[in-house]
Amino acid sequence: MMSIQERLKELNIELEPVGEPKFSYVPVNQVGNLLYTSGHDCRKNGELILKGKLGEELTIEQGQEAARRCIVNILSSLQAHLGSLDRVKKVVKMLGFIQSAPGFKDQPYVLNGASDLLIEVFGEKGKHARSAIGTNELPFDTPVEVEIIVEIE
Repeated sequence: MMSIQERLKELNIELEPVGEPKFSYVPVNQVGNLLYTSGHDCRKNGELILKGKLGEELTIEQGQEAARRCIVNILSSLQAHLGSLDRVKKVVKMLGFIQSAPGFKDQPYVLNGASDLLIEVFGEKGKHARSAIGTNELPFDTPVEVEIIVEIE
């Protein structure tokens, strides 16, 4: 069976080193065998890959790209916490916030970028419950913020 590291390589996904948060929180909080991640945005090398509101400056496809990047950043935090993503037993729940222009109602399509990537990486173990919430503003003008809960071995 392929390791998650090998799967990421196959998908051409590179995880970044995780720095210390600039604010008063931890990226991953463990309670028993559950890991709760903080909200992650779409930064790459410290810079947001996209900014703006869905349905105004950004298309659904751009939102999906931002959502995928949020998951790459979450995987980086999980790897830093666990040492190996092979310890992930199940992705339990995802909560996604989509910075939306008035009248934009396609948040679930945007968040599919994040959900689909978790399923690509973890297979059946990546299937999860989720909520896709539209909001008028997100920190630093990130278009998408995602948090997840995972069960570990």
